[in-house]
Amino acid sequence: MKETAILKKALLAGGKILADKFRKVSYKLKGRANLLTEADLAAQEKVIGLIRKAFPGDGFMAEESAAEERPNGRLWIIDPLDGTTNYAHGFPAAAVSIGFSEKGVVKAGGVYDPFRKELFLAELGRGARLNGVKLKVSSVPAISKALLVSGFPYDRAEKAEFYCGFFAEFMKLSHDVRRMGSASLDLCWLAAGRTDGYWEFGLKPWDVAAGKLIVEEAGGKITDFSGEAWAVGAAMGSETLATNGRIHAPMLRIIKRRLKA
Repeated sequence: MKETAILKKALLAGGKILADKFRKVSYKLKGRANLLTEADLAAQEKVIGLIRKAFPGDGFMAEESAAEERPNGRLWIIDPLDGTTNYAHGFPAAAVSIGFSEKGVVKAGGVYDPFRKELFLAELGRGARLNGVKLKVSSVPAISKALLVSGFPYDRAEKAEFYCGFFAEFMKLSHDVRRMGSASLDLCWLAAGRTDGYWEFGLKPWDVAAGKLIVEEAGGKITDFSGEAWAVGAAMGSETLATNGRIHAPMLRIIKRRLKA
């Protein structure tokens, strides 16, 4: 698939920029806790440039620019630096994330972690791989035996008690809960069987488009908090529950109960 080859090339090129600029850039604020670095912009320009050269008629939805949609229904969904707060503080947990969708269906996705040199790739119906090795979600059968992951949206200061209520409940029920600060990596690590379940509010399509496909192609499940599947669009990722499939229903029940409380 030509799109996957270009996607891989763009991921590695964007990741090189992140690695080269690490600890060398300052940041500015888009919001109280929403950071932007020179690396975000440089990586996005490189990624879009490579894809546009190969597919000049395609559209783009990228974090640091306005969406450009095209009549052909082909859309590249890009986060040039997922984990900007980590990156800006010198915490090496960040990645480039690219998803390719056609007529609303994500058909290819990739996430590259330049700090661990881990390249996650997936094609619809053809599985997911990490550095060429096939991925499979964990077989953990219950929340009581699970390692979970979460994250907090940009309104976390205003809604800290609300978000921490979910965190506290899952902490009591599971082996433990992690909070890494990069949604794309959270999804990839779940696909790799390193964690078993992940939930988060307030994500955007560029945070999750690639990771969604990687999780599903590794045998996992991903829905919103009503249990419905996502469609590509502005609301994609606003409610995110991803699991190994085995603990999806019980995690969903807990989330629904807390939302009604």
